[in-house]
Amino acid sequence: MFSAITNVSVQLVNRYLPSPFVFSIVLTLIAFAVGLAITGQDMIAMAGHWGNGLWSLHSFAMQMALILVTGYAFASAPFIQRLLDNLASRVHSPTTAIIVSTLVGLVGSWINWGFGLIIGAIFAKALARKVANVDYPLLVAAAYSGFVIWHGGFSGSIPLTLSSGGDTLLTLSGNTMTEAVPLSQTVFAGYNMLLVGLLIVILPLVNRFMHPKNPTVIDPKLIKEEIYVAPQRDTPAQKLDDSRIIAVILLGLALMYYISEFGSNGFNLGLNIVIGLFLFIGLLSHGTLERYYRAVHSGIGGITGIVLLFPFYGGIMGIMTGANAGGISISTQVTEFFVNSASADSFPIFAFLSAGLINVFVPSGGGQFAVQGPVMIPAGIELGVSPAITAMAIAWGDAWTNMIQPFWALPLLGIAGLDARAIMGYCLIVLAVSGAIIMSVFWLFIVIPL
Repeated sequence: MFSAITNVSVQLVNRYLPSPFVFSIVLTLIAFAVGLAITGQDMIAMAGHWGNGLWSLHSFAMQMALILVTGYAFASAPFIQRLLDNLASRVHSPTTAIIVSTLVGLVGSWINWGFGLIIGAIFAKALARKVANVDYPLLVAAAYSGFVIWHGGFSGSIPLTLSSGGDTLLTLSGNTMTEAVPLSQTVFAGYNMLLVGLLIVILPLVNRFMHPKNPTVIDPKLIKEEIYVAPQRDTPAQKLDDSRIIAVILLGLALMYYISEFGSNGFNLGLNIVIGLFLFIGLLSHGTLERYYRAVHSGIGGITGIVLLFPFYGGIMGIMTGANAGGISISTQVTEFFVNSASADSFPIFAFLSAGLINVFVPSGGGQFAVQGPVMIPAGIELGVSPAITAMAIAWGDAWTNMIQPFWALPLLGIAGLDARAIMGYCLIVLAVSGAIIMSVFWLFIVIPL
């Protein structure tokens, strides 16, 4: 049964799912056509909305890129790799390897999604080198399955956007929100912590029971540990690059800033605060500016999708919010539809499911919120649903279908040396289980109390 489901999912993805870039263009054209039909504007006007939107998310895109590269750089720190290798040496059975790989991916992604993806791949390779008869595709899939938790953690772009407030939040909420929403109402809300706890307990067991009787074992020689040999550095300039004194001074400056920041504003984690924390923790872990620079440089390739796709997500947002002379836009019409057809009880579930569907086409939490936020937040407010609830429903919907959207798996798969098709079948099962868990929590702890 499982093999049949796996084969079907792989065939569907291979035949019908184009690249994320192509999908963004297709979605742009669909939004453009819908805008013409709904608003009655001409093509020139709609093209103007699209063009203005293209450049509306530059700062947000940069923030998303920095979350990935700072997480990557921290994950590649020598002491992190030694820690993972030491942990792998303590694992002796295939099923235990699957459980531990899942846990590392879950905890890492909760801390920082870029960090979680990279340590998941590194740890999976370490386990494959040390544990006999473990299924390597499942090992990598288990590490990636931890990514389902990311939007409920410290680097979730949607809750951090809410906690940052300001003009970006105003834009992404359809001009309905200016006041920051603290993390106590999103990441640290009771229902969210329960969701995180359930997934940490259940997903490792689900992955453990998927271990095949005839595992696909990889030759350890193909994934041998890469040993970095530092080049000879003798010149004054090179010695300055490797100076720990400069790094210590910079870290001291950062420490003074965070003491001032937290002392004045409390422990309020916005996007910029989280990015800065990971930047300086990563620098501390590497020891010198030059070493940290090399680590960041090696992670730059992972931000290709962000750099290329976010302008088009902004363009879609521009099309959806671009109004005619009568104030009618796609966003206003969709909002009216939700208000007339949904209720306060059903809206969070609807937001979750719709976000899961849209994520297949817009594989980015930040980009997705740019498309959905201006529509769903106003609709939720009009129905009496808290913006924090609406935003977290969207966030979990995005995280959920990442299990069948291989876009963010690319950095992990690149390190592991696998194709997305190798893990898709396992991820489909995780999709079903995690979806049931998330839906149940939202229904029992959000919908019913309303």
